Amino acid sequence: MISPKAIHERRRDPRLENNIPVKICQDDGDFVTETLNISRSGAYCCVDAPVALMTKLKIHLLLSFPKGTKTEVKKISCEGVVVRSEAVANQGKYNVAIFFSEITERDAEYITDYVDTYMKKEETVP
Repeated sequence: MISPKAIHERRRDPRLENNIPVKICQDDGDFVTETLNISRSGAYCCVDAPVALMTKLKIHLLLSFPKGTKTEVKKISCEGVVVRSEAVANQGKYNVAIFFSEITERDAEYITDYVDTYMKKEETVP
């Protein structure tokens, strides 16, 4: 697992490079993988088979981060749409960008808190 890393850019929602366990469900079968990055509005990950643009997916994320002396774990379930899909050269894998099309405000806020927690940690590291 890589260390979480903020991606600084001008997007509306900040992205965090982090490997978060994710299960992606579609009619053709499921994928279990990890995110490459995540934001309040979507996730980017690598899967073993091509997924067509605009494919509707069910997404299950497992977020965990330190909260005081404990680790808090939250399962996020939402729906998403593939907005980008590209083959990874010579690897038989595909990078897909997923926009969270149906997510509760509470779960979206939880993702924001997760991203913010790691971004703040990065800012305090010399």
